[in-house]
Amino acid sequence: MTKPIIFEELSQEMLLKIIDMFAKNWLAIDGTWFLAAEKKFDMKTAIELDTESWRRFSPVEAQRIMKVMEIPPNSGLEGLKQALQFRVYARLNKHSIEEIDPARFIFRMEKCRVQDARKRKGLPDFPCKGVGLVEYTEFAKAIDPRIATRCLGCPPDAHPEEWWCAWEFSITD
Repeated sequence: MTKPIIFEELSQEMLLKIIDMFAKNWLAIDGTWFLAAEKKFDMKTAIELDTESWRRFSPVEAQRIMKVMEIPPNSGLEGLKQALQFRVYARLNKHSIEEIDPARFIFRMEKCRVQDARKRKGLPDFPCKGVGLVEYTEFAKAIDPRIATRCLGCPPDAHPEEWWCAWEFSITD
């Protein structure tokens, strides 16, 4: 009989490989689900379903991150910056945070596994702006309802080669 894996006994290197595997598996199920919805219905309907899924998932993801990482509720932009580092796709996609001032920062997705794959295949950018507006708004609001989210650019918008999408987060007291 095979002994179950005890995560506590694994090396840090192996745990990081497992985290990467889990993130890739999550992305694969997200992508295959979307393709199945698109095949059964159409792109517009698949995007509507995807948007609703992110509307529900984003606050759950934020709340779980807050609990595990001990980020207090209503922790403002500092809490959001910390939580963004632990999103399910954080190890797959390269991102950056640019501090604008104490009440505002910009989050840029510099490498996006989905968009990069489409580019390699010669496909047009996936039009994820509508989904992203819901995803990032709901995630930020779960961290602190005072946070406002503004899209600075996301496909199908034109964007520079250096990033795929950019989001401005701000807060007022």
